[in-house]
Amino acid sequence: MPSATATVTASASAAPPTLPPSEKIATSAGDLTIQPVYHGTVQFELGGKIVVVDPWSKGAVDKLPKADLLLITDVHFDHFDKVAIGKVKKDSTVVIAPEEVVKDLPGAKVMKNGETITAAGFSLTAIPMYNKVRGPEAGKLYHDKGRGNGYVITFGDKKVYLSGDTECTDEMKALKNIDVAFVCMNLPYTMPPAEAAQCISAFKPKVVYPYHYRDSNLGDLTKALEGEKSVEVRLRNWY
Repeated sequence: MPSATATVTASASAAPPTLPPSEKIATSAGDLTIQPVYHGTVQFELGGKIVVVDPWSKGAVDKLPKADLLLITDVHFDHFDKVAIGKVKKDSTVVIAPEEVVKDLPGAKVMKNGETITAAGFSLTAIPMYNKVRGPEAGKLYHDKGRGNGYVITFGDKKVYLSGDTECTDEMKALKNIDVAFVCMNLPYTMPPAEAAQCISAFKPKVVYPYHYRDSNLGDLTKALEGEKSVEVRLRNWY
């Protein structure tokens, strides 16, 4: 049975005044510190280098150290927040983002779906993130394919995947050798926990953190993954 701790539901009505507890995972390059922040915001530290993903002002981003590498997944306000970016960015910060973000973020570097690069000493691969069926109206999707990036970051011998806003796509199902995965699960913009479980069952990360889940019932996720003995589910309160 996948292990799980903390509450399975949480309200996004008020941002936390402080950061949630951090956790460590051993890698060949030393311990990787994982710092949940809020919603889709995550910070990592390895060997004194700081990586921040999707800083959002609703979380305690002012308590984060300055980033060596900053990754943005999408143009939506809860991922692309210039005020929050300013709080975690320093002059030498390498900023990576999709083209639609870079158009409005001078100095950032474009990564397109499928590309692999090295930035700030880390290997990055941009994974497509998009809706297949969900959108604001018929014929429109909340996230079009090619507009945004999920990312796989290599930390030593460990691969960490951050889904960004996406439904259960073929590209996610095809991921290999993922040690830690951060998978979104909220409606209407991404997918419900039961659908997320289908993708998780397909690519079988060793550890999965539900994030970007707002008021979703994460009990639906753990129930759907009861048979996946190789997947550890870590439920944390991101809100």
